[in-house]
Parts: sequence; structure tokens; C-alpha cells
Amino acid sequence: MDYMVIFITAPNEEEAIKIAKTLVEEKLAGCVNIIKNIRSIYSWQDKIEDEPEVLMIVKTRSELFEELEKRVKSLHSYTVPEIIGLKIKKGSESYLNWLSEVTK
Repeated sequence: MDYMVIFITAPNEEEAIKIAKTLVEEKLAGCVNIIKNIRSIYSWQDKIEDEPEVLMIVKTRSELFEELEKRVKSLHSYTVPEIIGLKIKKGSESYLNWLSEVTK
């Protein structure tokens, strides 16, 4: 089985909590860490933006990525939310077994 870590940014902690709880409740993710007080500098509509954001680190199975992405987009306030998935090459066997048990 393949696993992923997915990075998702949100404009504030409240929105991140809503998204994180939904993903875990719907078994699309086993765990979501929320890191407050990040600063994102990015290009949007021909302007350089500099905004405070919150980062979610989501752990899930690779096969759930598309469904998770669709669900995040339905909950997210951004037009183009950051949803970036990276495959986990190695991990604790007991953690990955737990991740399999708590996701769809």
C-alpha cells in the first residue's frame, strides 16, 4: 500500500480546523497537523502577495488523493487552494499500519 503526506494551506486556523476535522471524520486522512503563523509570498493575478497562512500536513493513503482533493476544494475558501501530495518512501511500520486502519 502507498501512503502520502499532503500539504494544504489555509487563510486561518478556523478554516484549517474545519477542513482537518472533515478529512479525519470522513476517513480521508488519518491525521492532520496544523501549523500556525506561516508567511506565504506568492504570485497571484500578476501581483506579488505576502500573506499570513496556516499549513496543514495531512497523512493518508495515496489512493485517497483524488477524493481528498475534491473534498478540500469543496470546503476551501481559495479559488486555487494549495494541495500538494508527496509519497512516503519509508515510515514506521506500526504508524503506516495504523494509517491503513483509520482511513477508508
